[in-house]
Amino acid sequence: QVQLVESGGGLVQAGGSLRLSCAASGRRSFSRYAMGWFRQAPGNERDFVAAIAWSGGNTDYADSVKGRFTISRDNAKNTVYLQMNSLKPEDTAVYYCAADAGYMLLVHGRPDYWGQGTQVTVSS
Repeated sequence: QVQLVESGGGLVQAGGSLRLSCAASGRRSFSRYAMGWFRQAPGNERDFVAAIAWSGGNTDYADSVKGRFTISRDNAKNTVYLQMNSLKPEDTAVYYCAADAGYMLLVHGRPDYWGQGTQVTVSS
């Protein structure tokens, strides 16, 4: 079992930046899990944003955020981050942290574990 707690959401103007954090806890070592971020805007499905392999050596991004968002992890702190730059109003959503032992399961939106979400609002 893995517990995930997101933080760092808030209100920011278009063009601004935010960094989301996700702290993981549980019986199994954090470094055994692929980690990722998803987002869900009102009326929309939950969409993949970014993923990072257990070693940090492999990352994937949705086309809509490539070049603006960066995912990273610190296995010593059991934490994964999402640095979001050049934010746009269309980035407004609840952002969810996710974890799975299988990287591709996570990338395809079927992770075993989810956080509770943190709201990101980008004003124009």
